[in-house]
Amino acid sequence: MNYRLLDFFPGIDTFLSMDPFHALIRLALILVGFLFIYLSYKDILDPIIILPMGIGLCMVNAGIMWMPGVIEGTTKMSSMFLDPLVKTAEEHINAIQVYFLQPIYALTFSNGLIACLVFLGIGAITDLDFLIANPALSMLLAVTAELGSILTFPIAVGMGFNYREAAAIATVGGADGPMVLFTSLYLAKNLFIPITIVAYLYLSLVYAGYPFMIKLLIPRHMRAVEMDPLKISKIPRGEKLAFCTLAGTVLSLLFPVAAPLFVCFFLGVAIKEGNVTRLIKVSDDVILNGSTLFLGFTLGCLLSVDIVVDPKMFKLIVLGFIALFLSGLGGLIGGLIAYRISGGKINPLIGIAAVSCVPTTAKVAHKCAYEVNKKCFILPFAMGPNVAGVITTAIIAACYCSVIPKLP
Repeated sequence: MNYRLLDFFPGIDTFLSMDPFHALIRLALILVGFLFIYLSYKDILDPIIILPMGIGLCMVNAGIMWMPGVIEGTTKMSSMFLDPLVKTAEEHINAIQVYFLQPIYALTFSNGLIACLVFLGIGAITDLDFLIANPALSMLLAVTAELGSILTFPIAVGMGFNYREAAAIATVGGADGPMVLFTSLYLAKNLFIPITIVAYLYLSLVYAGYPFMIKLLIPRHMRAVEMDPLKISKIPRGEKLAFCTLAGTVLSLLFPVAAPLFVCFFLGVAIKEGNVTRLIKVSDDVILNGSTLFLGFTLGCLLSVDIVVDPKMFKLIVLGFIALFLSGLGGLIGGLIAYRISGGKINPLIGIAAVSCVPTTAKVAHKCAYEVNKKCFILPFAMGPNVAGVITTAIIAACYCSVIPKLP
């Protein structure tokens, strides 16, 4: 029996058997994975998502070989990570026996559970004091920061996407990853993978990109406006518990399609405000961190050659940028309005915190203010519009999910 040297290295054999274009894309994706790891290590990009995504991106595109297909008797070029395109029950069972991430993907991604788990953990670390103490200001900023979620819809339709796909893409403007995942599964399952990948890539870039927008559009003296955290009314825990119970119930009644997300978010808040210490620890340390880890890693594993070469991918990249740029712009406009109305007492940077990437955009706002004035501590104020942005994004997503399927 004759053996070739490459028979001992099936991955290299598979790579050499690919057409040059796809082989170059594979190499590029592996290099992008290394870049993500480096940028997360340097804290240029948010390491919570980007580090596990980079690891998955490198290794899933390296570990490709000829494998048995999920349908008996067929073969396909794939890795042993997962196959997101299985449809029938038989294919699901076969895939679970072959791909090691398939159970996680099938039981948490394909039904939106991962989004709900992340929302539960986010709720458990969310502070409602400024939102309840200043609901009008928080909601004003949150509404203006939905500019991308609204305007990206007609732009996407104009670029050739149908209404359902355009609505799913538009939710990227809310800067709320779980919401994008949930909405794309509901409205555009065919684009769920690329939309979610684009969304999370851009949400990590928000950490690096929004400061440039802030410095370009907001004068230094406005960024330096001090807001005294001691002036925030301390809301009793009982009132915050009552608020989250009432708000969650009313929102679920009005928008039942998004009730799973509302329930999980406000359950997390209730656990925090109810001071259930053991559940707070589980929600934050275990559920949120564990879900985020597998979210980033699985998304990296999904970003394979066949996804990248999809002709729609470039359009999605452009639309994702447009959505988050417009939302950031809208948030800053809202912040400037608040600054003028208050007579210069409100730092306009809290407007960009209303782009509801909790708590990243609130941290970005605080960091940019602190850089120009070491006495400036606006993080507690930024958390109000930050949380309000979660609510408005969920409302817009629910409206899209309720109304768009009924359109001709």
